[in-house]
Amino acid sequence: MLVANKPAVTARVTGLFSGRGYNIQSICGAPTHDPEISRITIKTIATQKTIEDIMKQLERLIDVIKLRDMTHDDAVKREMALISVAANNNNRTEIIQTIDIFNAKIINAGKDSYIIEVTGNEQKIDALISILEPIGIKKLTRSGILTLKRELDETHK
Repeated sequence: MLVANKPAVTARVTGLFSGRGYNIQSICGAPTHDPEISRITIKTIATQKTIEDIMKQLERLIDVIKLRDMTHDDAVKREMALISVAANNNNRTEIIQTIDIFNAKIINAGKDSYIIEVTGNEQKIDALISILEPIGIKKLTRSGILTLKRELDETHK
């Protein structure tokens, strides 16, 4: 959704969800190229009817400018994860080979751990995490999903 970039807008949006018992799985928000407007991306699991109800309620909020359900849209969807994984002399090569397959990168190398950055769709992030779990994930954080609708050029309309 596009919203006015003003204090408490995100709080009103999340309050709408919590007040009606809807769960937010992830939320990302930041200003757009226009400093007066922010984009908020929310991931939730709900029936199509519930999503329609949520959207109707969100449209009533005064600072919501534009709203789009990206569930089935042709959209670019990405998230990022930072993963701290236990590293020692026995597994460093395995970790490096694994993250290379996922086009991830080591952004910090410590004495007994690597911090890995990976960007991609949710399935890619989940797959890398499942491979690294047996090695020993020490810490993990994910950005939540970001999405933009694909713009088709004139030849594809």
